[in-house]
Amino acid sequence: MTEGTDMVTIKVMWDEGADRALGLPGYATGGAAGADLRANLPDRGEITLQPGARALVPTGLRLAIPAGYEVQLRPRSGLALKHGITLPNTPGTIDSDYRGPLGVIVMNAGSEPFTIAHGDRIAQMVVAPVVQAALQVVEDLDETLRGVGGFGSTGRR
Repeated sequence: MTEGTDMVTIKVMWDEGADRALGLPGYATGGAAGADLRANLPDRGEITLQPGARALVPTGLRLAIPAGYEVQLRPRSGLALKHGITLPNTPGTIDSDYRGPLGVIVMNAGSEPFTIAHGDRIAQMVVAPVVQAALQVVEDLDETLRGVGGFGSTGRR
């Protein structure tokens, strides 16, 4: 661990029937923010996504995330650029109190069918702190320079 970095422990459990030989999610480099998740498909071997199709891809894992944290699921940039493979609910949030199977919703936004094979790296997980808000009803909001402008109101460049 490098100076200034914090380490959070996430407990991991294998789903029944999962291929444990794939190993746990891992960071590809020392500076990686996301740990790669793999498709765990020992019973069917692969999933082929037609253009525009999506599927829930199992990882074979369950997580116990500490209170005050979440796991965000994000696309892998290489798959997105080369094949149009993305996660339609990016970032997908895994809450600290969820204990079910960790699945990844994968979508083919490309123009060709794409096959996900058992063991392929399909997404990355990023551990992030969570802050919950106290919502307060008021009669007026403070004024800002931007005001109500949105959806491109600040210009293109």
